Amino acid sequence: MAFGDGGCGGQCADRLDLDFTMAFQPIVDVANGDVWAHEALVRGLQGQGAGWVLGQVTDSTRYAFDQSCRIKAIELASSLPMNGARLSINFLPNAVYKAEACIRATLAAARRTGFPTDRIIFEVTENERVVDHDHLKSIFNEYKRQGFLTAIDDFGSGYSGLNLLAEFQPDIIKLDMELTRNIDSERARRSIVKAILAVCEDLAITPIAEGIETADEAKTLRDLGVTLMQGYLFAKPAFQAVVTDPEMAMLAA
Repeated sequence: MAFGDGGCGGQCADRLDLDFTMAFQPIVDVANGDVWAHEALVRGLQGQGAGWVLGQVTDSTRYAFDQSCRIKAIELASSLPMNGARLSINFLPNAVYKAEACIRATLAAARRTGFPTDRIIFEVTENERVVDHDHLKSIFNEYKRQGFLTAIDDFGSGYSGLNLLAEFQPDIIKLDMELTRNIDSERARRSIVKAILAVCEDLAITPIAEGIETADEAKTLRDLGVTLMQGYLFAKPAFQAVVTDPEMAMLAA
């Protein structure tokens, strides 16, 4: 499959010859047991992991890959029983040149498939070193203007931390699994997460806890006020499918 210009006037990148697909992992609202969103995760056609796919992307094909990931995620999600849940898509900020131009292919895919733009979340990982913070801020502002939700993924693990949050405030932050792992038994992690949650409340940002693997972790986070969670406790990523009945054994927490 060949991917080229997606709305940047043919100046953004070389063509990308790479076949891939998506898996989807649910983000669960433990307050009511609903699936709040599904995160699209890139996979090879035979189920190879994201690293296998990303290893074939070069600097010159980064833009084409970023564009085709968005389109593939929307097209697949529109064919699956989302039941009103949101779709979360990772994007590569260093691949986006001019946000208002580069978003055209995404908007076209949403219109073509009938997927509501207000149910699409664009998340950028804190682990990616952002070359130009002003550029990322302009991307987020444009996405919000277009009606998309925005998120910082892996919050608390990357290069910028709170400095990134000070420069722009997304709709959502996803607490990295290094902060949530063993939070039930480690006071320092609880204290750090409490402080982050206080900032989220003050800035009207929705927190999501990632990497939840045990009921004790989930209960502790629920006691701290986090209701949106993602992790193997609920469901592993489903290859070209969505999980509509994630494990809810701990919802009484």
